[in-house]
Parts: sequence; C-alpha cells; structure tokens
Amino acid sequence: MLTAEQLEIRAMAREFSRGEIRPHVEDWDTERALPEEIFQKLAELGFLGMRVPEAHGGLALDATTYLTALEALAWGDASVALSLSIHNGPVTRALLGWGTEAQQERWLPPLAAGEFLAAFALSERDAGSDPSSLAAEARPSGDGWILDGTKAWVTNGDRAGLLLVFARTGESRDGISAFLVPRETPGIEVVGRDRTLGLSASETVTLGLSEVFLPREAMLGAPGEGFEIAMDALTIGRLGIAAQSLGIAQAAFEHALDYSGEREQFGHSLHRFGGIEEKLAGMAIRIAQARALTLEVAAFVDGDGGPSEELPSSLRARTAMAKVAASEAAMWTADEAVQIYGGYGYMRDYPVERLMRDAKGTEIYEGANEVLRMLVARHTVRESAGAE
Repeated sequence: MLTAEQLEIRAMAREFSRGEIRPHVEDWDTERALPEEIFQKLAELGFLGMRVPEAHGGLALDATTYLTALEALAWGDASVALSLSIHNGPVTRALLGWGTEAQQERWLPPLAAGEFLAAFALSERDAGSDPSSLAAEARPSGDGWILDGTKAWVTNGDRAGLLLVFARTGESRDGISAFLVPRETPGIEVVGRDRTLGLSASETVTLGLSEVFLPREAMLGAPGEGFEIAMDALTIGRLGIAAQSLGIAQAAFEHALDYSGEREQFGHSLHRFGGIEEKLAGMAIRIAQARALTLEVAAFVDGDGGPSEELPSSLRARTAMAKVAASEAAMWTADEAVQIYGGYGYMRDYPVERLMRDAKGTEIYEGANEVLRMLVARHTVRESAGAE
C-alpha cells in the first residue's frame, strides 16, 4: 500500500504529465526532440533530484516513491521518463555509492537543481550486453588521464552536462574504470544520432572521445572498479526501466479501455464482446503483477540499503526480474491495445502505435531480457546450492 505522501507525489506527477507532456507527445515524436523547457519545469518540481539527498538539494525520495513518480511521468511520455531514469538512476546511484565528498558536492547539487542532465556512457558498438569487452581506453598522462574511444547509444548524450564514462585502464575485466566527465571537455563530439523504432524524442547519440584530458580527481572510485560501479548502477537503473515500462503499459491499457467503450460494432460497444473482455482482463492482470513485483523490489532496496550503501548481490537478480516482467507486460499490453483499435491502431493518428514502438525498447536496453534471464537463472542455481 502506498502512503498518503506517495499518493500525493504520484498525483502531482500524473497531473504534470496530463497538462505539460501529453498535449505535446505527438509533436515531439515527429520532431525527434524534447524541448529544454520541459526539463526546466520538471526541475522546478524537484523531479531531477528525486534520489539526491536533501543535503545536496534533492528530494531524497525512497525507491518506492521515486518509481511511483517515474511511472506516472512515463504514462505521459516514455522519452521524458527515459531521460529522467538515466539522470536519477544509474548516474546518481554511482555518485552516491562511489563518489568522494568533493565529487558529490560538485555534481549532486546542480544535478538536483536541473542545471543540466546526466548521461551514462557504458555501451559500445561491439560491447553492449558484454561491458567487459570495452575498447575505449584511458591512459595515464602526467597528473591525469587521456580518454580515447567511442560510446554508443548514449541517452542524453548531447544535452547532458555530466557524462559518466567507462573506459579500459587495464587488460582484464578488473581493468575498467569510471570517470566523471564534463560534457564541455575538449575532445568530445557527437558523431551520430541514431534513428530508433520508438522513443523517437529521446536523444540517443554516439559520442567520439579523442584525446580527452581529465584530471586525476575525475576518476570515480578506484582504478579497476569501473565494472563493479557499472553493474551496481545498472541494478538501480533497471528498476527505473521497469517503472517506465509500467507507465507505457498503463497508458496503452487506458487508451484501449476508453476506445473499446466508445467504438461500436454490430450494435454493441467493443468491450461487450468476450474476446475484447479477455484482452482487457489480461492487460490489467499483467500490469498489476509487474507493478507488484517492481514495488516489492523497491521495498527491498529501501529496507536493505540506502542510496549510499552497498546493495546486496541478490538485488541484481530481483531487479532483473522486475525489469523483464514490466517490459514484457508493456510490450504485450501495447500489442493488445493495437489489436483492439484494429485498423486505427496501425495508424499514426492514434497513440497506441507509438506506445507499441516505445515498449519494444524497454525489452532491450539496460540489459536485454535474454541476458537478464541468464542472470536470474544463475542466481537461482547458486541460491539453491546454498552459495552466497
């Protein structure tokens, strides 16, 4: 059960989505861009500092409240929610879990205030599901480091003021390190913008890093801790994608429910037909199941590790479960919504085709569902064998 405060924050996020996001979604999708003003308005309400401690100007929301708000914003638009999820999720998590006091004091207040967005630059064209295969490298140079390489599928990559970049500083998996990189640092450029199936308004770019000099204090954590930082950050990031998926699913379900009540065939509303009733029931059940799992995992986060504490290893499997369940509920629900709309559902004039395109992405990024199933299976085997 959500508390009165959590319900109030959810209502505020949903009202913002209804008034400030939904009226513009189709234009943003067509233009493939989100306006700067939407992030300014979100910042004014504190939504860019949801997980940042109050000491650094944030709202210090617990995981449950944060995900509830993020779902409501995704109900407005998944592209907006994806930008917020990266900003509030893996980047903020990494700073809180691994940053020095000086790094936190430098970066957390402007992130919470919405002075700029944050981006998470881990993946490369040949290192998506296997981050241990990174080719980008950071080599020592005087009193700092020089970064070279290319980073792919970077959400917020051009708009961001802070990039969390992962690069190789050694040969093994333990040779990956993390760096806090100001976006305006010389040597960083956008070398391509991807055209995606859905989430068209989301800024997904390829970044080129050429002779990027960073001072030693730009490293997050110790040398060689980058892989663990990335996995830790993605653990929380996947919960954000689960919430985003739930927002997509809820929107698709509500559109289908409304349309089936308005559309008549053979003298009856569509939702009076058994086949449509079965679809609506299935949608409602899958959304409820995925939401229950996501909130259960969020409660586990709130009870077993604050934002600056080490997270238990079992949490990686639990967040993987939530992300898989929610993203597949979103894709299934959006598909069923298109089917309920019939021919109209296949038209760009109606919202469910966009939701179906958006939903597909949630099954792929922040860990493809096939990879996450492997993670869950391996954890289950270790658990059954009594291993830690």
